Amino acid sequence: MDLTDGTVRLVQQALRHLLREHRNNELIGVTCLARGSDTLFAEAVIAAGGHLVVLLPSRDYRQAKVKPDHAPAFDRLAAVADVVTMPYDTADRDAYEAANRELLKRADRLVAVWDGVPSAGKGGTADTVEQARKAGLPVDVVWPSGAERGA
Repeated sequence: MDLTDGTVRLVQQALRHLLREHRNNELIGVTCLARGSDTLFAEAVIAAGGHLVVLLPSRDYRQAKVKPDHAPAFDRLAAVADVVTMPYDTADRDAYEAANRELLKRADRLVAVWDGVPSAGKGGTADTVEQARKAGLPVDVVWPSGAERGA
């Protein structure tokens, strides 16, 4: 969520390149559609001609967590996706962890936009990468040369 503008462009290019190999295959991207790299991934899946599955962590996720600056992209991408809502009323740590587990159950591989820094708390990208690796799921880490986080 805190990618610099230059990093957003680098990540977009890297994701397009990574997904290019799947253009002629059945590409299904699964994401929780959070602002930042989740949305960049969803856009790259659609650009590659793939199908999108959005896992909402809770019933209140759209209202409680989607900020006004992200709402247009969220709504546009959710409108073309199969949307699955996890059985939680409130978007909290339990709901996020359940959504990540469901994402990993549905995935053949994990694409993680990640700088390699361990998670500050439970449930971050580092934890998801670790869980995927423990499950034997291939992991593509996307962090292009020159990428950086903003303040």
